[in-house]
Amino acid sequence: MSSVSDSIRRARFARFAFFNVLYNIGVILWGAFVRATGSGAGCGDHWPMCNGEVVPRAPELETLIEFTHRLTSGGALIFAVVLVVGAVRVWPKGSGVRKAAWATMGFMVVESLVGAAIVLLRMTADNDTIGRAVVMGVHLVNTLLLLGAMVMAAWLARGRPMPRLSTDRAAGFMLGGAIVGMLVLGASGGVTALGDTLFPAGSLAEGLRQDLSPTAHILVRLRVLHPVIAVVVGGYTVVAAMFTGLSRTDHGRTWALALVGLVVGQVVVGGVNVILLAPVWMQLVHLFMADLVWIALVLLTASVLAPPSAAQAPSSAPAA
Repeated sequence: MSSVSDSIRRARFARFAFFNVLYNIGVILWGAFVRATGSGAGCGDHWPMCNGEVVPRAPELETLIEFTHRLTSGGALIFAVVLVVGAVRVWPKGSGVRKAAWATMGFMVVESLVGAAIVLLRMTADNDTIGRAVVMGVHLVNTLLLLGAMVMAAWLARGRPMPRLSTDRAAGFMLGGAIVGMLVLGASGGVTALGDTLFPAGSLAEGLRQDLSPTAHILVRLRVLHPVIAVVVGGYTVVAAMFTGLSRTDHGRTWALALVGLVVGQVVVGGVNVILLAPVWMQLVHLFMADLVWIALVLLTASVLAPPSAAQAPSSAPAA
């Protein structure tokens, strides 16, 4: 009876962990919408209050957008706490699920502190300082790490084995390079998106002139680096996926194929984003694709580095 009860609780936890991933993707996209619409100063420089009030009265549109982001971010923090509590109650000490849940909590705390710093230091609206660009890069990197920890919690909760570098060191280092590259790409993407928001171009030709002008703002001149980094990192990631995953017959092959397709699709979306001069809706599509690429890379790595004996062992947990 106890084993049946444990299986039910683990299945419920796994469903919640999956929901948590989906919810936080929504929070990430809404956060990008806040930045892209210039609504980051909708609550002024107050935090956690909004314009000095718990609930803003007669709010303007920018305030509604920012306040909604704060509410959904607060929900994400609560869900992170629930994830940790559930992992501690359901999974044994030292389990991979517990480690992933605690990692989620850690990155969530950092995410909250970075968000508070952005508001309190007035790095919103028309702030075009290098400091804001650096914070945006850090913010994007931490967001990816947070999402990766959540994905691992959901993956491991489905009965998957904890990945180990010793399983395949060559593949591990190759995929590790892709992970580092994606983090660098994510940081450069955050800076580029900030530049597009603060210094919009009226045409593609005008945008190119801005990018190449030696007198242009540093955030404008940095925009040209992102496509270059995207091509290099994207190409390397495709090669890494093909070498480490395509020859496998398990989940590794599935995630390798998914990763290759998503990287190619993301390059196309990125090109369209540039041609259309980065409209808000296209920026959100681009970010959503980036999240999917990151998730596929994390799960490919987890699959390839899964210990063979554990990967072959039957599990009573529901399949992913």
